[in-house]
Parts: sequence; structure tokens; C-alpha cells
Amino acid sequence: MSRKTQDLVIAGSGIAGLSAAVYAARADLEPLVLEGDEPGGQLTLTTDVENYLGFPDGLGGMELVQRGREQAERFGATFEHARIEHADLDGQPLQLSLSTGETLRARALTVATGASARWVGADNEDELMGYGLSTCATCDGAFHRGDDVLVIGGGDSAMEEALFLAKFADSVTVVHRRDELRASEIMAERARDHDAIEFRWNTELDVLHGSQNEGVTGATLISHPDGHPTKRAANDGDVETETVAVGGVFYAIGHTPNTGFLEDTDVDRDEAGYVVTQPARRDG
Repeated sequence: MSRKTQDLVIAGSGIAGLSAAVYAARADLEPLVLEGDEPGGQLTLTTDVENYLGFPDGLGGMELVQRGREQAERFGATFEHARIEHADLDGQPLQLSLSTGETLRARALTVATGASARWVGADNEDELMGYGLSTCATCDGAFHRGDDVLVIGGGDSAMEEALFLAKFADSVTVVHRRDELRASEIMAERARDHDAIEFRWNTELDVLHGSQNEGVTGATLISHPDGHPTKRAANDGDVETETVAVGGVFYAIGHTPNTGFLEDTDVDRDEAGYVVTQPARRDG
């Protein structure tokens, strides 16, 4: 028996997808939310949300996501653990090919798929991801009690990762390819003032050491006084190299939008893959 055509499918179950689900459900559209590979999105990786109106003491990211889901379900939204792999948006109804192998029909689609963490490109990261290499301190930080760990990045996410890891690790070293942080001043100050957090400036991760049996055991770092050592190594090789013993490495260098399923459609995307929207009115 074929499934009915949905009035609205919402791709993504982060805070944007949940907000869309609440409003759509209250409008009696009976939205179906496709959760994707990471239900709840990036917010589930956040320890304390301090800047959301109405919660003066803050609350956990996972708790905020769960409350949002319960609110959407209360008004009639349903959820399915699947992602869109290909979309045919020419004509009605829209045809959405899912990771489950099914094809879903919908009259409208809301894209709220967010983005995925970027990887550095260091040697052995494919083998060691999930074995001491992580993109989520809140997921894996507790496994590194007493370890020396690295955080790769220089923005707010890197500072938050470092501060969280400092609760467990003996030491946290933030590795940044420039000589100044991109993080907001308040987050940078919190990290700089923490006794367990140190910084390696003008430095990048080159090689990860270890195995899936023993986990990450070390990392080879390259540095150059003028920054961006990887580029300089490719040009003239004039960089310093050091191998350090660490028990964990955490990437915090930004994200890539999860919009690949729109590649063969007429939806406008910028060079990075983000959907181009119309100013203050509607999506592209």
C-alpha cells in the first residue's frame, strides 16, 4: 500500500526544523519531519544554551531539542528517522527519495537540514574518527578523563569544546593556524582564563597517531611563525614539526551544509552549498 501524499515534509530536526514543525502543525498541515542522521541537529552537541529568550539560567541543548519535539508532536507533527537522498522538485507532487529506500510524495518541502562538521584532512583521520578523534566534545569528552587532548579551531565552537573538555581532561591545548582567535571576546576570554587550557598559535594538525585498538595516542603538529603552516609547507617546506602525546583530538573548524540532495534541482545555492534565500520574505 502506497503512502499518502504529505501536505508538508520538513527535512531536518534541529531547532529550525522543530520551529517549522510547530508552526506548520498549528496550521493543521500535519507536517512530517525527517530527522536525518543526527536527530536534533547541532544543538544536541551544545552543553549550555545561555542566549535563548525565556531561560535566564540557561538549559542544555538536548533538553531544548526534546522540549521542541514534544511541542511539535502536541500539535500533530510526526517524525521519521530518514534523510532525503535525492529530490525531484519539478511538478506536483514533489518526489523525495529517502535513505530508507522509499519515495515520499509531498506538496511542499521545508529544508532545515543544517550542516555537518568539517574534517581537517590529517593523515589517519578516517581510521581514527570515533576512536579518540571526535567532532563532539559533549558526546565524547567524558571518555577522556585524565587525558591530554587537542582542540583544533579558533572560533566560538572551539572555545566551547575546550571549556567543556577542561572538566575532564588533565590539559586542553587549542591548536589554531593563525595568531589570533576568531571567537567572540567573551568566549575567548573564558578559554584564556582557564588554567587547564593552553594555546598553540600558527599551528596545524598534520598526522594522527594510534589505532582503532588503542585509540589516538599522539599527533604531529606543524607550525610557522607567519601562520597557515600547511600552505607554507606546500610552497617551501619551511615549517617546524613536533609530535606530541595526546589521548584525544577534537575538531571544531566549522561545518558544511547538508544540501547535497538539492544538487540536481533548480534551488539556488551559493559556492559553499548554502541555499540562497530572498531577503526577508521566502526561500529560494
